[in-house]
Amino acid sequence: MTTSPDPTTSTTTALVTGGSRGLGRATALALADAGVDVVVTYRNGAGDADAVVGEIGARGRRGTALRLDTTDMSSFPAFRDAVRDRLPDGRFDILVNNAGTALYSQLSEVTEDEVDQVLAVHLKGPLFLTQTLEPLLRDGGRIINVSTALTRMAFPRSGPYAAAKGALEVLTRYQALEYGERGITANVVAAGAVPTDFGGGHLRSDPGLQQVMIDSAALRRLATPEDIGSAIVGLATASGSWITGQRIEASGGVRL
Repeated sequence: MTTSPDPTTSTTTALVTGGSRGLGRATALALADAGVDVVVTYRNGAGDADAVVGEIGARGRRGTALRLDTTDMSSFPAFRDAVRDRLPDGRFDILVNNAGTALYSQLSEVTEDEVDQVLAVHLKGPLFLTQTLEPLLRDGGRIINVSTALTRMAFPRSGPYAAAKGALEVLTRYQALEYGERGITANVVAAGAVPTDFGGGHLRSDPGLQQVMIDSAALRRLATPEDIGSAIVGLATASGSWITGQRIEASGGVRL
C-alpha cells in the first residue's frame, strides 16, 4: 500500500524497519509529523502496516509498506530494488534500523540457535541491510540504529540480547567512520523499558517489573512509544550534521 503526499511539501524520505507496530510505528508517525515521507517494513501483519501507511497519509505525507525479513540477507537485493521502484526518484534520506525481537535467557541456558538468531536480527540484519541500501541513501543522510539501555545496565536473563545490541553499537561507530566521507551520520538511540507487545508483552504484563522501572527512573514514569519515536526523529531531523558515532540513551534516566 502507498499513499500520496501533498506535492507542495518536503520530499525528505525515511525507511523504518519494523514500522508496523510499537516503537517503529511511533517513529514512522513522528517522522510524518515532521514532514517526512516514510517507507515502513513489516515481517508479519500486513494489515497493521497498511494502517500505519493510512495514518501517514492522513498527515499529508507519502507512506509505503513493504514486507521484509531482516534475517533473510538473500532477500535484500530484491528489497532494495522494490524500495527504489516505489520512491519518486529512487533515493531516501533516513534509515532507521528498528526491527527486532526479544530473547530472555540465562547464560547457562541459552542455546547456540538462539544466539545465532538474536545476532542475525540485531547485528547481521542492520549490517547487511545498510550495506545493501547505502547506494540509495543520499549524501548527507542519516542512519539511526535502535539499541537498548541494557547495554549499560544489567538485568537478569538479558545477557545474549544485550550482547547483540552491544555489537550493534560498536558497528554504528564504524558505520559513522566509513560512511562519513559521504556526509552520512550514524548514531544509536538506546531505548529504555517501554510497555509494548515487544517480547510478548513482557513488561506490559508485569506490574511489579513496571514499578521497578518507574522507581529507578529519574523521571519517575514508564516511557511511551512516542517518547522513543520523538528521540529518534529529533536525532534524524533536528540535530544537524555534526553528531555521529554516538549513543543517545532514551530511558528517562534509569539507574543514573
